[in-house]
Amino acid sequence: MALQARLTITGRVQGVGYRDWLVDTGRRLGLTGWVRNRGDGAVEALIVGEDAVVGTMIDACRQGPPLARVDEIDVEPVDLDILPEGFRRLPTA
Repeated sequence: MALQARLTITGRVQGVGYRDWLVDTGRRLGLTGWVRNRGDGAVEALIVGEDAVVGTMIDACRQGPPLARVDEIDVEPVDLDILPEGFRRLPTA
């Protein structure tokens, strides 16, 4: 059973390569999901995978890429009927 979590990441997370870093890290960890910028300056991500790997990803997101400054991550469990394939960037919401 896959764990599904929606993350809302705030701080200096737009314009610093955070989405590309998250896609690369998610793919490297074997996760599926997506990431996008939000109009309010946050980054939103859906990550799906085994519990321990999702936990590893959430921990990595607290640091992010070198130019980012993460102030807070809100983690919300979700239960989707249709799971994403691969890991990709979506347009800004």
